[in-house]
Amino acid sequence: MFDSLSDKLQEIIRKTSGTYKLTEENMSDALREIRRALLEADVNLRVVKAFVASIRERAEGEKVVQGVDPAQQLIKIVNDELVKLLGGHNEPLKLDGHPSVIMMLGLQGSGKTTSSAKLAVKLKKEGKNPLLVACDVYRPAAIAQLKTLGQQIETEVFSIDNCNDVQKIAQEAIDYAKNNGYNVVILDTAGRLQIDTQMMAELLILDRVLHPQEKLLVIDAMTGQEAVNVAENFNAQLEITGLVLTKLDGDSRGGAALSVVYCTQKPIKLTGTGEKIDALQDFYPDRMATRILGMGDIVSLVEKAQENFDAKQAQELEKKMRKAEFSYNDFLGMQKQMKNLGSIDQILGMLPIPGLKKDDRQTIAHEGEKQLKRIEAFIQSMTPEERDNPSIINSSRKKRIAKGCGMELHEINQFINQFDQMRQMMKGFSKISDKMKSGKMKMPKLPKGFGGKSKLPF
Repeated sequence: MFDSLSDKLQEIIRKTSGTYKLTEENMSDALREIRRALLEADVNLRVVKAFVASIRERAEGEKVVQGVDPAQQLIKIVNDELVKLLGGHNEPLKLDGHPSVIMMLGLQGSGKTTSSAKLAVKLKKEGKNPLLVACDVYRPAAIAQLKTLGQQIETEVFSIDNCNDVQKIAQEAIDYAKNNGYNVVILDTAGRLQIDTQMMAELLILDRVLHPQEKLLVIDAMTGQEAVNVAENFNAQLEITGLVLTKLDGDSRGGAALSVVYCTQKPIKLTGTGEKIDALQDFYPDRMATRILGMGDIVSLVEKAQENFDAKQAQELEKKMRKAEFSYNDFLGMQKQMKNLGSIDQILGMLPIPGLKKDDRQTIAHEGEKQLKRIEAFIQSMTPEERDNPSIINSSRKKRIAKGCGMELHEINQFINQFDQMRQMMKGFSKISDKMKSGKMKMPKLPKGFGGKSKLPF
């Protein structure tokens, strides 16, 4: 959702890279462009003024380091201020109660019920035993929706039939949790189309009676400026502990994420980044800032890979690669694991690729996804025997595979040749690695001028 803002900020920094040093004149131009980019991204005017003033103050007091590109200094300043604007550091959930109580708050349609289920999935992965509680007794089918989600994620949902007393439901749910070994209670409270007195009174009673460890306000990141008003109203009356931003993978301009923290002085604790039930992540201001500035987010990508890749399966694949026994089934398995990381577009967004604009990235991702689907159709048109043993694929089998996936014969030959080349290349790399480990192959000596005493600028 920050793509437009990211492209504009990167363009501003590129323009600055041609200058010899940061001056009042070129900084004024850069700050004017930054102000315009933020306003176009629907960032609140108060936030824009404070942000630009902070950058100006830092830049004017910054000494130009000899040999350092002024653009790099500007990146450092903007990055630091973005991190500060987004909250400074990661704020984990406080779960020190017995059981811990989390109130999910927000307007109707913000994604509160779905976020409650996603939070339960996240907590289960972290070793917690959550109980979902259906406290939305007003919206038609809200309880049924939560129960359906509960079945999907194999988490119990507590509710009381034909009861509209939310306080009674919540208190009985906590007693039930204590007696049945649940250590986190997630209250899916009622939302409204607009903030009203009755809604707030009900939430205030729950707050005073239950003393929840977390009061999380769920904000739809696509609501723009209205998100600030909603957040300020909830915070003024309930003193929320944190924010959950949903639809962060949408096409909105991102102003809500940059505005709500500054205006409420409350941290974003979690972000929803997709439709999948496990698409709820901890929020890290420093990682988001580097992504906005086009420097990627390698740490989050590695963490995602660790969650989705099976270490035992990876070792088995490595052995097969060393012996050139890597099959089409293995390729499909790898492709499935890659899909768990997200789309190609999302993965590219986490990689530090200088100058890669939104349109270019989406084009690359589109072509890549299309090619992977073709390869998947090609492999699924094979028999199980052919997938396990590619060497048996002769000309008649190729013709049958081509008909099965709707491709031309020359395309099938091209795929098979590329796959064989990849297998041989993997085997070659493993041989080189083995020789280097055994000491039979030494690293080449570096030419003169390289090394510790080099006088070169790098």
